[in-house]
Amino acid sequence: MGWVTLAVDSLRAGRTVQVRPRGHSMRPRIHDGDLVTIAPCDPESVAVDDVVLVRLHGNWLLHRVTAVDGPRVQIGNNHGKINGWAGRASILGRVTDVTQS
Repeated sequence: MGWVTLAVDSLRAGRTVQVRPRGHSMRPRIHDGDLVTIAPCDPESVAVDDVVLVRLHGNWLLHRVTAVDGPRVQIGNNHGKINGWAGRASILGRVTDVTQS
């Protein structure tokens, strides 16, 4: 089971989860393999600069909220790339802690 499957299953069950995401798009905030804690959240409480687990264009991303426009949020990485807009209902959890490996 990959980290995304573990995170999605846990968050959908209402549980906080710790995962080690892979990739470099969120450096230096989250490094490849860091221990990341993601907690279920009320999507309406998500704000700019929160890091969220969100479903966008059929993929799960652990990325930043870069803008908010009412019922939707703009998602981007930590290097300025904008991935697009997602409805708040697409947000499954918010990062609450990062322990660098």
